[in-house]
Amino acid sequence: STGLALSAIPNRISYAFNLNGPSEYCETACSSALVALHRAIVSIRLGECEQAIIGAVNLLLSPDGFIGSDMIGNLSPKGKAKSFQADADGYVRSEGVGAMIIKPVEKAINDNDRIYAVIKGTGIAHGGKGMSLTAPSGKAMKAAMAQAYRTSGIDPATVSYIEAHGTATPMGDAIEINTLKSGYDEISKDRF
Repeated sequence: STGLALSAIPNRISYAFNLNGPSEYCETACSSALVALHRAIVSIRLGECEQAIIGAVNLLLSPDGFIGSDMIGNLSPKGKAKSFQADADGYVRSEGVGAMIIKPVEKAINDNDRIYAVIKGTGIAHGGKGMSLTAPSGKAMKAAMAQAYRTSGIDPATVSYIEAHGTATPMGDAIEINTLKSGYDEISKDRF
């Protein structure tokens, strides 16, 4: 029966490797891996653990997700996602898996670890009731951006690269790009 419970996945890993601290399953649709990363960073900062493993898996084991996404018009009929392009007509579902270990940068340096990135700040938020259940929330995106800038202590003007969601839908992409622009302006004004 433990093989059927999704919450058993991280707990099985913690059990097998004798790991302590939080051991949680996180499902928040497209943002699952980033929310799990945020939670892991918070746990390290709170002293609940010294380092964390964050893993993400997306397997397409049933046609239900395809059927539902197609019914609401989110899947590209051409099978190509063209985020932020004029001819964007939906996204493409895919499988993937990844994992990473995070720890405070000072500990990584002392342990002579190979450092691929330094995370300076994160933020998460839900938009509550909005345009629709599946539409991005500009208000929540701005709240998450403000949280990330606040926790990082960096000047928004120094950011030269942004990893976007890019739903490849006309509505989703427009909300995201307009929110990134207006959120940047608002956060910059609030900080200076």
